[in-house]
Amino acid sequence: MLYFRTEVRKIRFFSIILQAESKTDMKKQIFVGCLMIAAAAIEVSAQSGTQSPYSQFGIGVLADPSQSLGHALNGTGIGLRQGNEVNTLNPASYSSVDSLTMLFDAGVSGQITQFKEGNTRKVSKTANFDYVVGSFRAWRNVGVSFGVLPLSNVGYSYTTTSTRLSDDYGTLSESYSGEGGLHQAFVGVGTRVTKSLSAGVNASYLWGSISRTVVTGGSNNIYSLTKFYDASVSSYKLDFGVQWEQPLNRKDVLTIGAIVGVGHTLGGEASMTIVNSSTGFRGDTISNAFELPMSYGLGLSYRHGYNLLVAADVTLQKWGSVKMPADVSGSGGNTIYDKQSGLLKDRTRLSAGVDWTPNPVSRSYYNRVHYRIGAGYSTPYYKIKGGDGPKELSVTAGFGLPIQNSYNNRSVLNISAQWVHTSAKDLITENSFRINIGLTFNERWFMKWKVE
Repeated sequence: MLYFRTEVRKIRFFSIILQAESKTDMKKQIFVGCLMIAAAAIEVSAQSGTQSPYSQFGIGVLADPSQSLGHALNGTGIGLRQGNEVNTLNPASYSSVDSLTMLFDAGVSGQITQFKEGNTRKVSKTANFDYVVGSFRAWRNVGVSFGVLPLSNVGYSYTTTSTRLSDDYGTLSESYSGEGGLHQAFVGVGTRVTKSLSAGVNASYLWGSISRTVVTGGSNNIYSLTKFYDASVSSYKLDFGVQWEQPLNRKDVLTIGAIVGVGHTLGGEASMTIVNSSTGFRGDTISNAFELPMSYGLGLSYRHGYNLLVAADVTLQKWGSVKMPADVSGSGGNTIYDKQSGLLKDRTRLSAGVDWTPNPVSRSYYNRVHYRIGAGYSTPYYKIKGGDGPKELSVTAGFGLPIQNSYNNRSVLNISAQWVHTSAKDLITENSFRINIGLTFNERWFMKWKVE
């Protein structure tokens, strides 16, 4: 009988060892997979996720820097402090990560956009690898995050035709095209300063290139003028954040957050090359051509137990004080390429969202699903022919689906749909329908197995 009990104990011990080894292998596979995803993100970062003609202005269409939960809440997150979700919008949130947890979040998106100008309509389809991020607790009350995020996207191609110039030149047409964008690889640290106050910082390496081409020609091919605009950026980006977490009672918690992004001149060059069928070739180059604006944000969130989360943000980006490369009339009627003010304007964005889970500990799968909605409104940050660009109105709805496995259901598949309406008087109207898919790995990598 004693021998039998000893063998049973050995079997249980080796069973635990095998389970631990199996989970270790799974961790290695997930880690290797995320490294491959990061490499893929850097590889496809040169691809554009837009075909909007508005991406020719400024540094392009500004990307949503939020992740799975933030996407479903329409980019809201300055006051979010979940601990089981990576929230790069406010680095102070990293200090809330569980000490046993390793978080990875990767997202992709697909988009269908209808462009409308008068009675003319056009539909485009795009797909993009959006981001890959990770987070873990490094020391007591100190969390670390890292990853690759988009900053802006450029991608467009269209042709306009004007009236007939003369019998010699015929009808004048202009073709516009562009591609590229800016991206950031970051490392962030968040620490709990006091029981209620946390602070953090994101330090990013910012890089990317943008190319634009304008081809002007007469219908009889006698006259042609081509302008090539090329720019590259290689610099840094710093963002600071704080959060104040205040319990209201045993179930309700209010969190207030604030962020500041540091504005500065970016490195790199911008060049313009003109090829004229009549006068030949010439070009101009600008050093330190681009700038980042100072940016500010304020957000709050209200959490009721593990069932309800309500959040709202307001952000301000001071683009109005930033100069941009542009064609400027020089002496003798020649056009030169130089930095110019007054091309951009301050951008304000408002957003809010709700996350509701009927019963997180229910045996019913549908009661453990996160149901999410959000809405947002933003003003343009660029001007078109001296007037304001289009405003943007958006709404989102989505789900957070717990992933079942043999030992926990902490990981989540996040799916959200977003409708974005972009419009201004006498300009092109855009209606976009976007699907965002994010996979959040939430695994207990740092749990120690104890055998008794």
